[in-house]
Amino acid sequence: MTVITHPVSSSLKYRLRLPGPTAVPDRVQRAIAQPIVNHRGPEFRAMFSRAQELLKPVLGTSNHVFLLASSGTGAMEASLANILAPGEPVFAVVHGQFGERFASIAKVFGAQVDVLDVAWGEAVDPREIEKRVKAKEYRAVVVVYNESSTGVTANVQAIGAILRQTPTLLVVDSVSGLGGLEMKQDEWGVDIVVSSSQKCLMCPPGIGLVSVSPKAWKIVEREDRLPRYYWDFRKTLASSEKSETAFTAPVSLFAGLTEALEMIHEEGIPNVLARHKKLSTALRAGCAAIGLAPSGPKDSLSPTVVALHVPEKLNGGDIVKRLYEKHRTVIAGVRNKFAGRFIRIGTMGHVHEDDILTDLEHLEDVLPELGWPVTPGAGVAAAAAVMRSS
Repeated sequence: MTVITHPVSSSLKYRLRLPGPTAVPDRVQRAIAQPIVNHRGPEFRAMFSRAQELLKPVLGTSNHVFLLASSGTGAMEASLANILAPGEPVFAVVHGQFGERFASIAKVFGAQVDVLDVAWGEAVDPREIEKRVKAKEYRAVVVVYNESSTGVTANVQAIGAILRQTPTLLVVDSVSGLGGLEMKQDEWGVDIVVSSSQKCLMCPPGIGLVSVSPKAWKIVEREDRLPRYYWDFRKTLASSEKSETAFTAPVSLFAGLTEALEMIHEEGIPNVLARHKKLSTALRAGCAAIGLAPSGPKDSLSPTVVALHVPEKLNGGDIVKRLYEKHRTVIAGVRNKFAGRFIRIGTMGHVHEDDILTDLEHLEDVLPELGWPVTPGAGVAAAAAVMRSS
């Protein structure tokens, strides 16, 4: 038998502080642990219907919400598989790692992909998108709402206003935003929203979410689209109307998602969004006080993930490693061209004030060991001041 050990005391609590997957609340874990039910039976159909009812206000939509057995990337791929034909033009806004992924998926499908390259960590200018779509008609504009690789958001509302009266579809990745960042799909003119279960929605990975507008649905129904079987939204809709999934559902995860959504509605969606904003603001203030400067323009900072510049004399990977070794606090570095220069901490999902203060306590403890002087308590005090004033 293989025994998994950790290079830290077993008495320390494992703290998952990534920008996804995130910690799963006890209530959700208990729901997942319930006995499996028939995925074509009345119990599952009731669960499915309840999840739909609870998801629509989070998305700001009256559409059916498609629930897929997949990761967020699967939902991204499914969205493009249903609207593209080979050779059709797609305009991809790339302001981070997941924008690159969306563009790559479109290229794999044979789309003719034009890219708006935005410096990573900078804001997307909707006026640049407007210029491009006026000069050329695209099947779709794809954009990441909350770019978790950089901690910067895009102004989806403004982009939707540009595209609403055009034939071009707006396809938005809100994998790391939904549930922590306001989404008003119908009001903003967003044609397809994709997300997943393991971030602000407080569940394990395994459920992809897609919401499709009537405008996009007219394209989905055309017979000249890409070949599709498992990802065919026509099958998905037919099953959704019966409160079922087209193929075998991850039943336990559905139970967990439904419970997580109940928790969101009990707290109140406006309160959930305000909590995410307050906690991310507090963490940025605390980190700035100990010399870890927040990354990104002030008016486009993500409420769900905090990206931080690492001082030149330090390496982000060392901070990540030491936090885990000493405190079992798990944060993220970056896996891209900025490796070692940034660290990222999730402020999404089941996160509260004590989590932020503990993050700062642990950073204040390990940074001096790595050669970065810190005034003890400075970060915690700065974060606490933000929390008191919010």
